Amino acid sequence: MRRRTVVTMAATGAALGACSVPAPRRTDPAPDPAPGQPISTGRRALLMQILAHPDDDLYFMNPDTRLALDAGTPLVCVYLTAGEADGVNKIPGRPRPAPDKGAYSSARHQGLRQAYAALLGLRPFTPWEVSVAELGPDHRAEVNVLAADGRRVELIFLNTAMHTGRHRLGLPSLWQDRRLVLRTVVADGSPLRRAGSYTYDGLVGVLTGLMESYRPTVVHTLDPDPDIQHSTEAVRRRDSEQPGYSDHADHTAAACFAWAAMIRWVARATADGGRIPGFVTVAYRGYYNRHWPKNLPQGVLARKAAHLVPYGGSPDWDCGNPSGCGDYNVGGDRPLTNRKGWVRSTHHRYPGTRTVLTAEPDGRLAAYAVLGLRVVRWQETGPGSGAWGPPHDLGGGPLAPALGSATTRDGRLLLFGLRFAALGGHGADNEREIVVLEQSAPGRGFRPWRGLGSPSPGRDEVRRTGVPVAVAAPDGQIHLFVRDAEKGVSTRVRDGAGRWSAWRDMGGGEVQDGLHTAVDEGGRVHVFGAGHHAVHHWAQDTPSAGLTARTQLTAAPVPAHAPAALPAPDGSVSLYYRAAAGSGLITARAGTAVPGARFDGYGPVDAAPSPRGPVLLGRTAEGLVQLLMGGGLHVRTDGPAALDGASLRLGPDGRPSVAGLGPDAAPWMWRPR
Repeated sequence: MRRRTVVTMAATGAALGACSVPAPRRTDPAPDPAPGQPISTGRRALLMQILAHPDDDLYFMNPDTRLALDAGTPLVCVYLTAGEADGVNKIPGRPRPAPDKGAYSSARHQGLRQAYAALLGLRPFTPWEVSVAELGPDHRAEVNVLAADGRRVELIFLNTAMHTGRHRLGLPSLWQDRRLVLRTVVADGSPLRRAGSYTYDGLVGVLTGLMESYRPTVVHTLDPDPDIQHSTEAVRRRDSEQPGYSDHADHTAAACFAWAAMIRWVARATADGGRIPGFVTVAYRGYYNRHWPKNLPQGVLARKAAHLVPYGGSPDWDCGNPSGCGDYNVGGDRPLTNRKGWVRSTHHRYPGTRTVLTAEPDGRLAAYAVLGLRVVRWQETGPGSGAWGPPHDLGGGPLAPALGSATTRDGRLLLFGLRFAALGGHGADNEREIVVLEQSAPGRGFRPWRGLGSPSPGRDEVRRTGVPVAVAAPDGQIHLFVRDAEKGVSTRVRDGAGRWSAWRDMGGGEVQDGLHTAVDEGGRVHVFGAGHHAVHHWAQDTPSAGLTARTQLTAAPVPAHAPAALPAPDGSVSLYYRAAAGSGLITARAGTAVPGARFDGYGPVDAAPSPRGPVLLGRTAEGLVQLLMGGGLHVRTDGPAALDGASLRLGPDGRPSVAGLGPDAAPWMWRPR
């Protein structure tokens, strides 16, 4: 059983990790713009990344960023801080230089230009177009642009100060303190000549304005709700983490500002019946990577780490920037040799199914996904057409991007989401809750959204609520599971009459988010999660009983992600996953690993049963969607690039359908034969 803990934070340390709020008292979601709003479609793909520091994208968002660029998606990166830290650009093996914040900020900007030039296949010292953008009446920012062969990268530097005194005031304090005015830093060599300042509303307003101007179809953010992490003060300082949480306080603040701006963008766009902006989100873990098994295999890792080399640069380079040619402590092999290991993983904050794929009574497929922070449904134009009709808004926002789903015995669909029930700066409420949308009848409309609360209702713990995962049992019950604030698994159960139980902590060990479920041949429900050292397992002793923690599957390799699970004919459950830092497929049954089929790649694996054996869905090492079925490997090479969270469904004829979203925020479908 996991031990309950009580967290007490110093005033400066709790700045972003805590954002103290009262326990949620709401039983239903707050009113949102009514379902049925028009949706903006047909937009050109554009990726916007909102970062705290230069290099956050290279450490935490790659290889996703590289894949978007390789697919030709224009990229806009918005850096909220100057990255100046203490002003010391450390050169390994040389005497410590004197602090110079303007020079260090400039050197990190130069490192980004070098890194993105290399990502575009150009020389690191390729000249950029440098200008100043007017971001409203009171704010200006330096903008760097590089375009080549139809691809384009823009870097926007807001340059707020990281530290303004011995209490390290900066983005975290700007999020919390309504009285604070945060100054900016002028980087050496910048076309900006004087510093400015930001208030909370000013920063949210500028980010919202950038979204309205660029109209991104994909928004990358950092983690707004990092894991609670207990470390000694010495370890915390050495690891650069905020007290009590597994991330840098600036990362958390930047993510909160980004989500606040997205919520404001949608609210302004939909006011008076306006169109919902057609964009999707991806949030990334930060220093969390330090605390969990690494999930990138060697080939993918080597390519990711290589792009930090031009960012780190060298003091011996002739880059043309007198203030420095990169962030010197990051260059060479240091990202790979650093004991923190941040570069060795890319963890999504909201892992799981981005696109729920279902069959309509007339034989058409329907796809459900979060678009513009709300649930949207697309339907096939005809059975088997493979073409999607226009999107239909189902409301429910603002939601995290992954959805859970289950179908009742009479064929009604239930969709589950993680909702930002409240997100306000200045110490205001900051709540998350699980919500459900239930069909009124098979193939018909939906009832109003209903709130199911959170298994972790504490003032801070509610923010650690994970992505919902659900499964229907043969007895008519719907089992809902989420990762809770203690990194364990909690559940609510819906009986056949539609009544929900209270939340129950199932005990067991710590797991990562992104759970997988299965129902075995005996009708018993199973849940699997990826732990620190093994697969963790919860199961029923008999159908309709509660789930309890089982022995960890320690005889199998340590998982990088939660394993996909399928019932086996002998009553056991087969698991499919990739081992930590590995590319091959691991197949495990009864706690023992057995030789797996050749299915090299990276990232989570999904599975579906078929008469010819399991059908497996995953990514290749190059990031392409691939299927393994009937002993044959199929790789999707046509159509738009694929975001994470594609879904797999087998038709009555056994033919698979795979659906997902592309960088243009539009759905695609793939039906390999």
